[in-house]
Amino acid sequence: MFVVKKGRQLNQQILSMRLERVAAQVPAGARLADIGSDHGYLPVALMHRGAITAAVAGEVALTPFHAAERSVHENGLEQRISVRLANGLAAIEPADGITAISICGMGGETIRDILDSGKARLSGQERLILQPNGGEQPLRQWLMENDYRILCEELLRENRFDYEIIVAERAGPVMYTAEELYFGPLQMQARSPAFLAKWQRLLHQKQQTLAHLARARQAVPEEKVRDISRQARWITRLLA
Repeated sequence: MFVVKKGRQLNQQILSMRLERVAAQVPAGARLADIGSDHGYLPVALMHRGAITAAVAGEVALTPFHAAERSVHENGLEQRISVRLANGLAAIEPADGITAISICGMGGETIRDILDSGKARLSGQERLILQPNGGEQPLRQWLMENDYRILCEELLRENRFDYEIIVAERAGPVMYTAEELYFGPLQMQARSPAFLAKWQRLLHQKQQTLAHLARARQAVPEEKVRDISRQARWITRLLA
């Protein structure tokens, strides 16, 4: 919990459950780059808790950039948190000495593209704490192809949405199977109740989709049907 000053009023803000789980993965004493920081809530909260030593809050859009500037200013943290208007990892400078990067609340493909286009800004020493809204499979594929090992995966349900958190560090070549990229290698092992419930819901959706496609009068690309059928088989096997 941290306090945001608004004139003489004090109003307290707590991070959402999703951001709390992300915060828990930031190493103590990290120098954090929060890319797509929105209001800057994550770096501000972590700084108030003494959990990080410095932060960069990067935003590509003006409205959230100004919101983050306001949060940092109202909390008197201008000396500790740099708010920068920049596209993706362009917010990071070598002098920042960043040791952890958080990218949250975007599609997995968008996070992948941010990492890929900003590869030159990565030293390879940073911990990546990623919270994709869907598109986890292509994001894991990128991590594998770029020698990042997945250290931790978590799934939580908040406001009727499933959120996945993927934590990775560069550790040399790593190989995941197609199914591990789809479900998450550590999720498959842990089989948490939230994880199993998510895939039960998705299996039901895929079965409905297949039934709908079977009834559809217009031609459906065979590859699409095969792809959904394969996913349904994988999920059925996972839940067996």
